Amino acid sequence: MPAREVQSAHRPESFRGSALIELSSLTDRLDLEKIFERKAPLHVDLGCGDGAFLCTLARRIPQKNFLGIERLVGRIRSATRKAARLGNVRLLRVESSYAVHHLLPAESVETFYLLFPDPWPKRRHWQRRIANESFLRVIGQALVSGGTLYIATDRVDYFEKIKEIARANPDFATVDFADIELPRTKFEKKFRTQDATIYRLELRKVSPVR
Repeated sequence: MPAREVQSAHRPESFRGSALIELSSLTDRLDLEKIFERKAPLHVDLGCGDGAFLCTLARRIPQKNFLGIERLVGRIRSATRKAARLGNVRLLRVESSYAVHHLLPAESVETFYLLFPDPWPKRRHWQRRIANESFLRVIGQALVSGGTLYIATDRVDYFEKIKEIARANPDFATVDFADIELPRTKFEKKFRTQDATIYRLELRKVSPVR
């Protein structure tokens, strides 16, 4: 197992007593009711960065549980400080793809947010992009029926590829994202100052036709 994933199981001393989840296993599915100390619909921010978007949304919708996933220690430290007084936020330091594949229970998530993921702009690096066929398949497994994946990117080539993958996946229907009002992430604010076009996609899990 990659070292950066193993490290996520041991949180630094400065994180102890915080919203950061301390994993006892890298293979067992998360016990979400125990982690949040309540049962509530779960929203997951994949690559939560410094936690600004996550915590703003958690304050707006206190009846929901929010899980932020981020692998970079500097960002998770900032997110931990922001989440300190929010009882409905937990954080996990691990690769987003690993968490979705191995840690989130089936049909446990109401909403995923994949906002401005690393675009890996050079063609030879495209295989490193998180949104691929395997990723969407396990996202579908983790979502409840009718659950949603929100996606935003400034890269039109990435956007078109995600749409292509989604169209080939019978678990999802594409829904208009235009009227959804979400807090702006740091990247969205940056791109807007540059007059960049923001491409948005909402994928909703649908029941298979029998």
